[in-house]
Amino acid sequence: MTTDLAAEHHDELRPLMFSIAYRMLGSVAEAEDVVQEAFLRLHRTPAEEVRSVSAYAVTVTTRLAIDQLRSARVRRERYVGSWLPEPLLATDVESDPAVRAERADSLSLAFLVVLETLSPVERAVFLLRELFGYDYDEIARIVEKSVVNCRQIFTRASRRIAAGEPRFEASRERRDDLARAFFAACETGDITVLEELLAEDVVFDGDGGGKAPAIARPIQGRVQVARFLLGIIRQVATFGGRLEPTMVNGQPGGRMVDAEGRLAAIFELQIADGQVRALRNVLNPDKLRHLGPLVDPASLPGAGRRPREG
Repeated sequence: MTTDLAAEHHDELRPLMFSIAYRMLGSVAEAEDVVQEAFLRLHRTPAEEVRSVSAYAVTVTTRLAIDQLRSARVRRERYVGSWLPEPLLATDVESDPAVRAERADSLSLAFLVVLETLSPVERAVFLLRELFGYDYDEIARIVEKSVVNCRQIFTRASRRIAAGEPRFEASRERRDDLARAFFAACETGDITVLEELLAEDVVFDGDGGGKAPAIARPIQGRVQVARFLLGIIRQVATFGGRLEPTMVNGQPGGRMVDAEGRLAAIFELQIADGQVRALRNVLNPDKLRHLGPLVDPASLPGAGRRPREG
């Protein structure tokens, strides 16, 4: 009787495989495709040829993700506007095997954006070593490089990540308190309080992908961001919509929904040093489909329009 390793180990392996693929690609849909293809390959491989099911799954997932990322990077060079990763909500994050207390920020949109500065192989080596704890011998086998080369790749990648790595609030309690104050100010429209919660050089970035109204380039500065944000909330309210706090990629964030609860946008807050330092807003419907029914972007005239100067 032939053992179907893919079926037997599916529930055990899938969280790890998706965790690797998603961090590599920043795309839920592409990560799902990679995981599915990896399971199909495991299904087609005779059990006697697989020494370690986990090692096989991680190897195939990583190699497929590297190939997919090489292709995706070409498409991203032609992407309309800012590119942001596809967001995950709380239930997806809770099942991520790499999210430990000391590495919880590794799933944030902010951190995934920094990972984009790495080449596909650099990204794989860095993630496997830094987040998933694989030793260099294992990583060398997975990416088909020498151990010495993998050490060099990791050192180079670590320096690049350190140069752009976003800061986060060390105290989760303080972070969550500030997020609650932020959403309270948004609800009441208190621009004075909102400005106090924003860092002086706060940045608001938006990803519409040319398929939803979004800002052409990031907005910077507490006054500009506060005015723009409250303007968006007023626009949402005109069609009976609302802003709902939620957790996005392990960080405080919000859902903008219409009167029927259909999703218009997801944004993540980056909080550090007692202030909101950045907001990343995903409006591209292709990046939100996995989160439920969506608002028709065409029904949101003016949403995401850059405010006039002055």
